[in-house]
Amino acid sequence: MPLHLEIVTSDRTVFDGEVDMVTVPGGAGVMGILPQHAPVLSTLKPGELRVKRNDEIQEFAIGGGFIDIHSNRVIILADSAERAEEIDIARAEAARLRAQEMLRNPPPDKEDLSRWEGAYRRSEVRLRVAQRRRGNLIKGEQGMPGGKAGI
Repeated sequence: MPLHLEIVTSDRTVFDGEVDMVTVPGGAGVMGILPQHAPVLSTLKPGELRVKRNDEIQEFAIGGGFIDIHSNRVIILADSAERAEEIDIARAEAARLRAQEMLRNPPPDKEDLSRWEGAYRRSEVRLRVAQRRRGNLIKGEQGMPGGKAGI
């Protein structure tokens, strides 16, 4: 029996479908979710979310949020979420460099500092997810192992 997964942000549904396994960046660490998982309500940190369906893996970059697991249904309410193939690497790199520059001379306001640290973490996650997908596509195009790039 598969899990039903929904990944939702404030402006769109990013994913809605049946999956075999979900791996999320939980507030207390990475959490793997299989069918028949115990009910859980938890926070999510910015990080990589992986979805396994059949033998294929799809990756998402999420900016934190909440997860609700019950009755073979997983609902992720994400602050932000992008499929690996949606991420513009140049924009993500520019955001990382901008945040890195702001953190070199930290703003005196703790709220601003926290905002720039969050921006830096999110851009790092986006870059990792996008670059891994691009690397897998390149390997697949060359006929090397690891060519499966997603669902």
